[in-house]
Amino acid sequence: MSRSVSLVPLTLALGLAPVILSSCAMRNPSTSLTVPTAHRLSQSRAALERRLQDLTEQAETRRYEQGMSAEVVRAETTYIRRRLQEGDFHTGDRVALIVESQDGPAAANAAIRTTEQQLTDTFTVGSQQEVTLPVVGVASLRGVLRTELQPRLTDEIARYVRDPVVHAHALVGLTVSGELAKPGYYSVPPDAVLPAVMMAAGGTTHEAKLHDMMIQRRGEIIWEGDALAQAVANGRTIDDLGLLPGDVIQVPRTGNIAGLYVPISLIATLLTIPVTIYTLTKIF
Repeated sequence: MSRSVSLVPLTLALGLAPVILSSCAMRNPSTSLTVPTAHRLSQSRAALERRLQDLTEQAETRRYEQGMSAEVVRAETTYIRRRLQEGDFHTGDRVALIVESQDGPAAANAAIRTTEQQLTDTFTVGSQQEVTLPVVGVASLRGVLRTELQPRLTDEIARYVRDPVVHAHALVGLTVSGELAKPGYYSVPPDAVLPAVMMAAGGTTHEAKLHDMMIQRRGEIIWEGDALAQAVANGRTIDDLGLLPGDVIQVPRTGNIAGLYVPISLIATLLTIPVTIYTLTKIF
């Protein structure tokens, strides 16, 4: 069962991660801080269409931009076309929804829940790329990009709620495994930073070997070493890293039990580093 992020504010201090990860060794020299535009979940349909046109021109002229090749162009072209046609939502994805009326939120102690209150929840995408909402019923997300989620659901809800104020956010489902207090499958906002995701999983255990932390996709390493350390130090978000639903954040075990686990506040104090405060659950 997935663990979606609670809507109760959870303040996370993230100052330690850049320091701990700064000494990571690069094991894959090909790893880059540059994420292909097509893989950014925040890309609009217009932006993806422009990128597709650019890739098509590169393929036709065989004049590739720096870092690109015929094979890479073909792969990215296929990926964009699939996104534009099928959309971004797949079985098991999670959607966080807050619905208000023009009069504002209803009283919390009301005896009967309003339609807006019933619609304010986190919903799972079904096998037909749909979400089933209270009162509204089934809303198809086939062909819908993440950037199109809010207007799509607003249109559906407006059929039953007069002039609704809708805030819809697509969460990214990531597997967090290895030496963490609560490893599992977590649905997190795409603007969350990596240490916040790890803290949502209860933080690392005393046997965690953060130097060798990696991110995998379908069994292949996509982030590790110096590139991952630099990305964390720069405050790169889940979307900045180009992470997709199903990616795995792996924290291996070390043989040195006393080595790396220290409470986050103590590390921040000892190293006298600025502590950035990030609220993982503030997604709207």
